[in-house]
Amino acid sequence: MIQKRKTQIGVGDTCIDENAKKYVMDALDNNRLSYGKYVHSFERKFAEGHNIKYAVMSNSGTSSLQVALHALKDIHGWEDGDEVLVPALTFIATSNVVLQNNLKPVFVEIDPLTYNIDPDKIEEKITPRTRAIMPVNLFGLSCEIDKVLEIAKKHDLRTVEDSCETMFVKHRGKPVGSQSDISCFSTYVAHLLVTGVGGLSLTNNDEYAIAMKSMVNHGRDSVYFNIDDDKGSVRDNKDSFFHLINNRFSFVRMGYSYRVTELEGALGLAQIEKWPQILESRQKNAAYLLEKLKPFEKHIQLPSWPDYAEHAFMMFPIVMQKDSPIKRDELVLFLEEHNVETRYMVPLINQPYYKKLFGNLDDQYPQAAHVTYNGFYVGCHQGINEEDIDYMAEVFKEFFNTQNRKES
Repeated sequence: MIQKRKTQIGVGDTCIDENAKKYVMDALDNNRLSYGKYVHSFERKFAEGHNIKYAVMSNSGTSSLQVALHALKDIHGWEDGDEVLVPALTFIATSNVVLQNNLKPVFVEIDPLTYNIDPDKIEEKITPRTRAIMPVNLFGLSCEIDKVLEIAKKHDLRTVEDSCETMFVKHRGKPVGSQSDISCFSTYVAHLLVTGVGGLSLTNNDEYAIAMKSMVNHGRDSVYFNIDDDKGSVRDNKDSFFHLINNRFSFVRMGYSYRVTELEGALGLAQIEKWPQILESRQKNAAYLLEKLKPFEKHIQLPSWPDYAEHAFMMFPIVMQKDSPIKRDELVLFLEEHNVETRYMVPLINQPYYKKLFGNLDDQYPQAAHVTYNGFYVGCHQGINEEDIDYMAEVFKEFFNTQNRKES
């Protein structure tokens, strides 16, 4: 009988190190909370880390997705009711932002092994009103983005890549999120980089970047984004000065109050300076956990990915095998009782509100439905060590041994 540990092994980790505290205190000492050097530096370094020209920081990954779609809708003249393809398994924010932009989400079946959008199922969902594809890089693994982009180009569609759970890894040698029209990331609690709240919209397109920056700031004229823009200009050029101040409260498009403070920027800058260590730790933990759980593959499907892709392991996804007699919730309850925290795997199409809008879609998306009702995840973050993983593996072993005794 395994001895239950006193502390929980959580699905996420937040580590505010001394460098983060130093940067936050510097921001406070500067008496500066609005957009400044820390947010700007974090945006620049995050964009550089993904080989992208522009990064616009907002207060969440959801906000980054919302302004990305809004910008594309405005610039390309999409109409209310136009369609955006989204995977049938993802966090609800992915499709919520489609609805919030008065567009229609159209769901696409997932790949049963990677849990990402199945490229072979995309074209059957395209109609004359389809305007974009929103592929998701789920749990830390890139979707088959090259195939998605090929379909998008063939049908003249835009791509907004939801990479809120995946960053700093490569797919066929290219950084995740570096090829779509816009890619969006999250730095919310328990994500790969943590700023408390936060999101980033990345693009190489000048017009998209200007529009998203404006929308994050109430739709403000792009000539005046920074509180410091007009400092010194009265001395240097009076005409330029008055041009700036006349646009302080000039709003040229619909926008939102999605700004962040220098405190989020300071936390982000401290985190991004050590992202290689964070990623290496997660991948090392995941490899060890994979090794420890392989004896139970008769009952559980473990993470898998192609050799041309890297996995960031924001979490460690597990799905009960279709022919296993063991129920997910029996295993989840046993893990929780032994202080191993779990979460279900981002159910979408069975959400109460979505059933109200679209009806019961389970029969149309059997792969997504299977993961919805049989999937969960545990943590493998940098706050976990080998001793923790050994304990987790022992809990799994105890559970399956108990089940075997029941069957016999």
